[in-house]
Amino acid sequence: MIQILQSLRLTLLNIGYAKLNTSWNFENVISPFTRMYYITKGSAKVYHNNQLFTLKPGYMYLIPSYSYAKFSCDNYHEQFYISFLEEVNNGISIYSLKNFNYEIEAGDNDKEYFECLLALNRNREIMNSDPKTYDNKPTLQDFIKQNEVLSTKDFLETQGLLTVLFSKFITSYNVQNKIQVTNYGMQNILNYINNNLQLPITVVELAEICNYSPDHFSRLFKQVYKSNPNKFIQEKRIERSQLLLLTTNDSLNEIAEKVGLNNSSYFSRLFKKHTGKTPAFFRKEQVNI
Repeated sequence: MIQILQSLRLTLLNIGYAKLNTSWNFENVISPFTRMYYITKGSAKVYHNNQLFTLKPGYMYLIPSYSYAKFSCDNYHEQFYISFLEEVNNGISIYSLKNFNYEIEAGDNDKEYFECLLALNRNREIMNSDPKTYDNKPTLQDFIKQNEVLSTKDFLETQGLLTVLFSKFITSYNVQNKIQVTNYGMQNILNYINNNLQLPITVVELAEICNYSPDHFSRLFKQVYKSNPNKFIQEKRIERSQLLLLTTNDSLNEIAEKVGLNNSSYFSRLFKKHTGKTPAFFRKEQVNI
């Protein structure tokens, strides 16, 4: 495990200090990078990984890469923010190997670490808080190139501070996913599924991504995730639909389309099969954020 962690690479994309109001309100956010916040004033809400987090001063927050998220601010809040790429050992995500807390109380020195990182990396703010303007691949490449202009001292100090802050969220080794260390191609499959749930996804298509035959891919996938690919995709569609039911006012037809299901009738039957409740009842009994 130590050898894997020694290969951890954190690549800074953005850092800044933001004063945000009700315009900080975005749905359907899936970004290929990790977000980290330190809240200094006010309050806001973030929903990801099937959890609602109320952002409050003196706390730090982590949103893993490829997580489906919603952001909202009812009034005003201020935050330090960092976005960065993370990777270990030939493309494995550390989120597959370790368990994480997504909300922690900041330590005595954590605010100073954010301030030092910001001082080392000026002019790397996000100019428009709408994720659609900065989480696309061409823009990310521009952000990555900014690391090349740092001096050796500033680059190493940036890496050290970022690693220290990131390490504070890690809780334990995810024993169930040990097999993913050797089958790291599966991480790309998870990312692909999360990004394309609104589209038809076939086993043949997924197998081609890994350069495997469909049969070999299906066996390997079941070995890693204890489920066949089609069943796994179906479960992810239902998980995504639960989030949409909780965090949007979309109709059942709109939600069915967004999770790649044919129509609201089929969606409702599948949803009830998995949850024991109809989508309408599930939405009614929950409190929207």
